[in-house]
Amino acid sequence: MFVGEMLTATVPMARTLNLEFLETTPERAVVRLPDQADYHNHVGGPHAGAMFTLAESASGAIVIAAFGDQMHRAVPLAVKAEIGYKKLAKGVVTATATLGRPIADVVAELDAGQRPEFPVHIEIQRADDAVTGEMTVVWTLRPNS
Repeated sequence: MFVGEMLTATVPMARTLNLEFLETTPERAVVRLPDQADYHNHVGGPHAGAMFTLAESASGAIVIAAFGDQMHRAVPLAVKAEIGYKKLAKGVVTATATLGRPIADVVAELDAGQRPEFPVHIEIQRADDAVTGEMTVVWTLRPNS
């Protein structure tokens, strides 16, 4: 199953916000939040909570794409997140996630019996490509044993 389809099927918030998973590879995940009046804030743009969920969902998509082959022995978990809202967002917004560490380094730590942590960096952009927010989510792969 395609990563985006799997996340839409298993993550209720992704369905609730009608998130669109445009690209999910180990190198990059791109997720779009359609412009929906039900999720607007007091200034007519997407609510901060909706943008947080958009960015966190993009980070989860890249984690699944990059480490899906490790799921038999480890569970990916978000450890912490930090977001900065830079400009007013209006209309459709898109989150683009990239890994902050090489996949091989993270897997090597897991192989060594460690619980690796790694950042995922996300940019949120309007349709005019202006960056409206930046987020970093630190993830871990918690060994099953």
